[in-house]
Amino acid sequence: MPISATTSKISRSSACATAIRRLAPLAAVALLGCTAPAPKPPVATGTLAQAGLVDIRTLAPDIAEDLKYAGSDNFVGTPVDGYEAARCYLLRPAAEALARVERGLRAGHRRLLLWDCYRPARAVAHFVRWGGDLADQRTKAAHYPHLDKRVLLGDYIAPRSGHSRGATMDLTLMQCDAGDAHCAPLDMGTPFDYFDPLANTDNPDVTPAQRANRDLLREAMRRGGFRNYKFEWWHYTLDPEPTPDTYYDLPIR
Repeated sequence: MPISATTSKISRSSACATAIRRLAPLAAVALLGCTAPAPKPPVATGTLAQAGLVDIRTLAPDIAEDLKYAGSDNFVGTPVDGYEAARCYLLRPAAEALARVERGLRAGHRRLLLWDCYRPARAVAHFVRWGGDLADQRTKAAHYPHLDKRVLLGDYIAPRSGHSRGATMDLTLMQCDAGDAHCAPLDMGTPFDYFDPLANTDNPDVTPAQRANRDLLREAMRRGGFRNYKFEWWHYTLDPEPTPDTYYDLPIR
């Protein structure tokens, strides 16, 4: 599920959860008097700094970036709402952990390439609007060649994203030459934001070399304290998350 990576989970008491699984939702509510609490609205006031979000380049000044949603080279085909600058922000614990991963890779002449980090909630709303516009098929060949766009909402695009919690990033691994002057992304079997089961991290249909490259990335990130989302080989989240119940809607500037 490329964009619905980590959606908000509603907490309930065990009694409520059991009843809702076994009974029709309205009957369970009437029986137990339990209701699901409304999710908290995203934090939309203040500054990125006040929210504890830092630019990764303050900690890893030369980390490679190709921040897709700040431009038009993405599945929407246009700059995405909330991306007013091509900068990678993360909550400080996630940024510090990612900088350590980057430093550790240098010994093997490898580097990270970042595609997305903190994602404002308004950007996710933009994705949902795009998903509902069935007439816009401009990016089908590159991002969802085997799917009808109508299945993207729900299966691949959700109304909330873990990226908006500030500790999730999309990235890949690059191999550099002996002088670290020329670095190229490793072949992972699919492009970024490829809506297809082939993007699942352990999909058996990738080549052995592509699988090895995915494993290299996953192991480097695991050592750094990040967990992979199994449906997207590029998607990683700091574990545990610093603010697992807080979503942000502050524009990237």
